[in-house]
Amino acid sequence: MENYLSVRQMAEKWGVSERRINQYCAEGRIPGAHRFGKSWAIPENAQKPTDPRHAGRSAETGGSIPGPLQPESVHLKQPSDGQAKQPSGSADTGKKSGGLLDHTNLMPLMNTAFTPGRCKEAVEAMEEGAQKDIAMAEYHYFSGQPEKAAKEAEPYLTSTDMGARLSACLLYTYANLSIGQISNARFALGELNASIAAAGERSPQFKAASAFVASAGAVLLHLPLPDQMPEAGNFLQLLPPGLRAFAMYVQAHYMYLKGEYAHSAGTVEATLAMGASLYPIPAIYLHLVAVMDYMSLKQPDRAREHLLEAWDIARPDDLIEGFGEHHGLLGAMLEAVIKPKWPKDFKRIIDITYRFSSGWRRVHNPITGHDVADDLTTTEFAMAMLAARGWTNLEIAEHLHISVNTVKSHISEAMRKLDVETRKELKQYMLR
Repeated sequence: MENYLSVRQMAEKWGVSERRINQYCAEGRIPGAHRFGKSWAIPENAQKPTDPRHAGRSAETGGSIPGPLQPESVHLKQPSDGQAKQPSGSADTGKKSGGLLDHTNLMPLMNTAFTPGRCKEAVEAMEEGAQKDIAMAEYHYFSGQPEKAAKEAEPYLTSTDMGARLSACLLYTYANLSIGQISNARFALGELNASIAAAGERSPQFKAASAFVASAGAVLLHLPLPDQMPEAGNFLQLLPPGLRAFAMYVQAHYMYLKGEYAHSAGTVEATLAMGASLYPIPAIYLHLVAVMDYMSLKQPDRAREHLLEAWDIARPDDLIEGFGEHHGLLGAMLEAVIKPKWPKDFKRIIDITYRFSSGWRRVHNPITGHDVADDLTTTEFAMAMLAARGWTNLEIAEHLHISVNTVKSHISEAMRKLDVETRKELKQYMLR
């Protein structure tokens, strides 16, 4: 069609995913776009829609998003200038007196809407003090710099500002996994679990914040939830929108671990549709768990779409940590999609994978008693995961564009290392 481009052509022109183009068209954000059957025809001179995230503000400064992710009845205590500048924090700790937990310093970067490519600008715009310090620790963690993240989070482990304290404990747990400081990681994880036990007589907001960080700490390590953990429905609505979006990722990940792949994928799709895409960090993680779900459902095309969506959001700010954390669960999708076009980024992701997974196992295995595979290469692990999910050698070969014999060789080597003889036996050694 003259003077019109296809979705694929426009995706290449604007440097975004085809899924994003389809979303723009469906939302009526590209004037002159016409639908023909299942496809769209787009005027070749159409202007790329402005990303609404550039106008978004964090929940703490009054920002909002449409639909259920917008807080309706939560009244957050705003700090004075003096409070904001105290590194130790002076926000209400949620005591029985009835005060509300100040969410300002609870994972502030995660809870901020920013345009991809402007992550550091968003951090620099924050008030000096705990909020900015915690946000910078978040940035360094999610960009694969755990040493810096741990150093920046450590001063707030004993802060009287419970938002900053809970954030520091969560960041300190995961950062120390990657740098091999396992005793530090266990300490911070214990603090997260203890916060749930201590929340009994605190305000509902404190309970919600504690449940949020404790569930994130447990589920991502594939550990049992703390005994005192409330049902998600009892605390989700008390969280600001960005944190609520990440909490939905945690829920979706939990469903995945239980084998509820379709339910998990549906949760992700609904959460993204209701505004979570405004918050880059939660959006990245939501898209990644969707990849996990669709690969387990043997729908690689849908998995690929979500991976590219996550990559479109993450790459401008180098927010690659999540890709390394989830590598083993992504069904060799990184090898199939990221490695051919972005080999240097892929290598860095694999470096993150090795560092993170080593620490992950040293915490996960002793607590659960499960000996998750620890001596496989990333390629062997990826193929073994697909085999454990019921993929045939031919399906794996077609997915990775390699020969069936190469697949057989890698899976045989994986089974030899694990001392197993059947694919049924293989499952018990893979991530659950």
